[in-house]
Amino acid sequence: MRNGTAISASENARRYDIDALRVLAFGLLILFHVGMFYVADWGWHVKSNYPVEWLQLPMAFTSQWRMPLIFMISGLAVSFIWGKYSAGEFALRRIWRLLVPFLFGMAFIIAPQCYYEALNKGLIEPGFLRFMRQYLTFQDFPGEAWAGEEQIHWTWNHLWYLLYLLFYTMLLIPIASFMDGRGQAVRERFQKLRGAWLVLVPVLPLLAWFNVVFPYFPDVTRAFYDDWYSHAMYGTFFLYGFLIARDQGFWSELLRLRKVTLSLAIVFYFLFLARHSLLPDGTSAWQNQLSALITYLNRWLWIIAIFGWGYRLLNRPMKWLPYATEAVYPWYILHQTITIVVGYNLTQLRLGPVVEPALVLLATIGGCLLLHEFVIRRTRFLRPLFGLKY
Repeated sequence: MRNGTAISASENARRYDIDALRVLAFGLLILFHVGMFYVADWGWHVKSNYPVEWLQLPMAFTSQWRMPLIFMISGLAVSFIWGKYSAGEFALRRIWRLLVPFLFGMAFIIAPQCYYEALNKGLIEPGFLRFMRQYLTFQDFPGEAWAGEEQIHWTWNHLWYLLYLLFYTMLLIPIASFMDGRGQAVRERFQKLRGAWLVLVPVLPLLAWFNVVFPYFPDVTRAFYDDWYSHAMYGTFFLYGFLIARDQGFWSELLRLRKVTLSLAIVFYFLFLARHSLLPDGTSAWQNQLSALITYLNRWLWIIAIFGWGYRLLNRPMKWLPYATEAVYPWYILHQTITIVVGYNLTQLRLGPVVEPALVLLATIGGCLLLHEFVIRRTRFLRPLFGLKY
């Protein structure tokens, strides 16, 4: 910062705030998945014997905007590199960066999660090597071993984000080419949103998806093929990120409105929590629309408040940031497997509701740190398998 104001895009080609927010968002995701092992009444692959009800509130709070924020940051990142390559070269680079870790992760990183989930359900006998021989040769497992499918081979669990991001990136290529040409006016009109219009206009497509897509695909499946409401939502936030990334005026407006958007975000979060009790009994059309409007305003306000405050506080060089920026991808790929493997085995020891979660959290963070620092980043052939450059 200079004299208390954020560094502008023209002064600094590197957007440190976006890098920092990406690190923090994925850090929050790691904490969320550790919490999933403990939160009461929320199903997950494996659960602790020490469920905690109070975790529901903070986890539900972040669930409204965490993944939309991550997809919007992903759209920002794509925008920053768009134009450096031809469309074909860009597509190949993104396929290499996303598809290779995704396939490797399904084959080897997700496998222990599947093993312990099936073992926890009593559907397979102990023996991980025997399980891997069956898993890697695409043999069937019991229908409820994981994911509830009739025939079970591989699954992607938390790596669904990579598949969805690849899908949206491929869809974006013709859209981005259009925006660079005849559709430039569309981009400019979005970038020129100011004041209340910046809050309200981006919510309108979300309401449209609620009315057009959600009635036919109301379940969030993470199965890709039948998850079209999620695609509509996440794809929209991804596109928003792409549209706003390089416009200084839009970011200056987010900076100017940061106190207002944060205040409104807090108000709409409480409205979101109370919407069912505040609205009259029944399920009339106007009630559904008002409830949806509150939900999407709550989501969008938190995102733009985070961006505004991030731009104000984080857009400066920080010693830890380059290392953390590189570490995000491997940590994301590794973390849930470590949580499940360590959590399942510690649960058998019945260490209590304080020692066990402390050890699971410490092992998740420590395991990611050690594997990234001493194995992945130092081993040439492993680097691209975890999304790192050679």
